[in-house]
Amino acid sequence: MFQGTGSDVGKSLVVAGLCRALVKRGMTVRPFKPQNMSNNAAVTSDGGEIGRAQALQAKACGVAPHIDMNPVLLKPQSDVGAQLVVMGKVEGNYPARDYQAKKIELLPVVVEAARRLKLDADIVLIEGAGSAAEINLRENDIANMGFATATKTPVMLVADIDRGGVIASVVGTWELLPAEERALIVGYVINKFRGDVSLFESGIEIIGEKTGLKCFGVIPYVPEAAKLPQEDAHTLENTKPGNSGGALKIAVPKLAHISNFDDFDPLIAEPDIDLQFIPRGDALPGDADLIILPGSKTTIADLADLRRQGWDIDIAAHLRRGGKVFGICAGFQMLGQGITDPEKSESDIASIEGLGHLGVATEMGGDKSLVEVAATSSQDFGSFTGYEMHIGKTIGPDSDQPFATIDGRPAGAISKDGQIMGCYLHGLFADDVFRHAFLDYVRPRKGSGLAYDLQVEEALDVVAAAFEEALDIDGLISAAG
Repeated sequence: MFQGTGSDVGKSLVVAGLCRALVKRGMTVRPFKPQNMSNNAAVTSDGGEIGRAQALQAKACGVAPHIDMNPVLLKPQSDVGAQLVVMGKVEGNYPARDYQAKKIELLPVVVEAARRLKLDADIVLIEGAGSAAEINLRENDIANMGFATATKTPVMLVADIDRGGVIASVVGTWELLPAEERALIVGYVINKFRGDVSLFESGIEIIGEKTGLKCFGVIPYVPEAAKLPQEDAHTLENTKPGNSGGALKIAVPKLAHISNFDDFDPLIAEPDIDLQFIPRGDALPGDADLIILPGSKTTIADLADLRRQGWDIDIAAHLRRGGKVFGICAGFQMLGQGITDPEKSESDIASIEGLGHLGVATEMGGDKSLVEVAATSSQDFGSFTGYEMHIGKTIGPDSDQPFATIDGRPAGAISKDGQIMGCYLHGLFADDVFRHAFLDYVRPRKGSGLAYDLQVEEALDVVAAAFEEALDIDGLISAAG
């Protein structure tokens, strides 16, 4: 089990890279994370949802994502509460304090999910959450040492040297844990090292003197890792600023509760696309060719906030200049005439006026749609695959000109002039044929011919090769028992 000395130390990448490295050795590998917290989710073939990081790790293993890989998923809806997804299905909304008491019921669930994964694998690589030393949250823990203790799982610490203070983070984590939990730690790895590794030899000696822990390797900073999908919204702050001067400029307002922002990874990867996530407080650029309204975990609340940012005025001005607008999921709902949520499933607001750019309206409620789909564009963008992940229905006059069809049924809507489009489909830009045709519709260009899925596979191979060179993988396998 890989537990961090802090958040964002690279646990997800370490697991993904090792998954691919061990698969290349001929092993059957499965990823697992007992509890994840992310609004970036993936749909499984059996109609559930798991964290996007575990879907990437499944890809690294060469298998389809499964709900057992992430049995508990928390999708933040506010600073103090989240939607709880258990075994792929929504169980309800929980304030943070209530969830702490709920976790004792979830431990058997995550233990059993891990057991099932082990049945078909030579090894299961488990990712912890946050820091192993968050001892103030240790009671009923299922994400880190609570799970490791319950299952007698060996633990490997992951520390990030790039942020500084790596010796303190490893030693401090060790010092804060009780003896019975220290006994589970078999060693540590250092992540994101830049430069001459030999310069850290004295650091390894110091950590060894203070803790007795073995270092299983120092992982270099791997630039190709930036080509892999990111999981957490805060990583958007450090997302590469697009390709300045690119042939086509896309603006994405960074909603307060933006979700499934990995929809944009294939666009960011295009060498002639300048895609910018616009932070709250900044105006949407007047020279954008396309504005994309992304998904949101709290659609009505984020629409209200969108207006507070003045982005509704920016969007209207953009349309007057002839620019195009595309809405994905919540963004599609926002573009309509209004949204009602009679059960207040996402926030305390029961209804809100929409932006009014599409002749549709949305009513929240009903079961959550979680399904992989094959769709055909109505705009000559070709056929493509994607997935739905939403509650509510959106209908109206503009639905008569759908964005696409799925098994003969209409999906999404397009304005009569073709300037405004929207749909519920996530993941559509990962389809190379669709993406290139859509971008050419927004603004004709030469086209890059980028094969996005191949790029991800190649990046995983590069990361795995770096891990093979930097880590004592034989030792890691042996330590796993």
